[in-house]
Amino acid sequence: METTTTESLCIDACYNSLIKKNEELCGDRVEVIDTPESTLLVLSDGLGSGVKANILSTLTSKIISTMISRGASIEDTVDTIAHTLPVCKVRGIAYSTFMILHISKDGKGYVVEYDNPPCMLIRGGRHIPFDYDEKTIEGKLVRESRFTAQPGDYFVIVSDGVTQAGMGETLAFGWGCDEVAEFLCGPCGEKLSAPRVIERVLDVAKDLYLGKPGDDTTVSVAHIMVPQTVSLFSGPPKNPEDDSRLVREYIETPGLHVVSGGTSSEILSRELKRPLRVNIDYTDMDIPPTATIEGIDLVTEGVMTLKRVIELVEEYRMRPAAPEFTAELDNEHGAAKLAKILIERCTHLKLFIGKAVNPAHQNADFPTELRVKFRLLDDLAESMTKLGRHVEKRYY
Repeated sequence: METTTTESLCIDACYNSLIKKNEELCGDRVEVIDTPESTLLVLSDGLGSGVKANILSTLTSKIISTMISRGASIEDTVDTIAHTLPVCKVRGIAYSTFMILHISKDGKGYVVEYDNPPCMLIRGGRHIPFDYDEKTIEGKLVRESRFTAQPGDYFVIVSDGVTQAGMGETLAFGWGCDEVAEFLCGPCGEKLSAPRVIERVLDVAKDLYLGKPGDDTTVSVAHIMVPQTVSLFSGPPKNPEDDSRLVREYIETPGLHVVSGGTSSEILSRELKRPLRVNIDYTDMDIPPTATIEGIDLVTEGVMTLKRVIELVEEYRMRPAAPEFTAELDNEHGAAKLAKILIERCTHLKLFIGKAVNPAHQNADFPTELRVKFRLLDDLAESMTKLGRHVEKRYY
């Protein structure tokens, strides 16, 4: 048995932007650096818009994220920015706002703000303002605060394109920081995933701009996920006499329960003495239909479904806040349902892996990646680990 356990927080951090009308490049830039020890999120808003703003914000966010992640102080970091950024020939200033959010996996957090809308903490569906200390560094007024994160917290950082959305058009003074924070209490109170919270905010901002953003508009969220164990059983044990032990240990594990594979489902049905009912509706012709067993949260086919699940998890890692991707997770086929559970609800994945070999998967006519389910489960474990989830494997 291979086991990996830890009590560290699971932090899901991502962002998305609307680009100012008539521009091709975004003047806001977000850097997210996730390590086993901490998550660092840096948002920078460059002066103006377009190419110059993009260069300014990219330089600022890269410098900050690199220096902070290597242990530099905020004083040294701001000093470096002040002496590195190019000066705008028109306005005579080198200007880029920034916000730094650093959360250790033990919950200790640090937020630093320079001329940016304040970080908003939504806890239990309520907005909890930070207590800031102010200091002047290289002539810049910087505000900072330290805190302790809790499971369920949402830390939301936005550019002023959000707080000023609709200014002079649909709203006299724009959306406003207090109003944005109040709005966030809704989706965060519903315990939505970070990408879905971002989507909700950007949808409103876009409407306030009447579909033509008057500024680059960025929302970034760090969500401290509430611990949730998902147990996934796939593959019959090497020795049939271990069927009952596997099922007992699997079903006694608290949390959500998923089974992938026809033989595995039959074993579970038999050992639990509960009927296995296969759905006959195909919502996607490439993904076999799901089934149901009383008390089991999801029953899917094995190899083809797992292969698609891995693709979805990897796609999420590459573009987590893309609206079209969150819509894909809402599909009704088994792969989307399983991927949605793993991405949006799972912090601890326990794999119950039977080591019996399915002869069908060794057929030379099968694509290489379909021949061995073990490989797919290893790939799933690797993808979930890269996503920051805690993974434990049990072999039978």
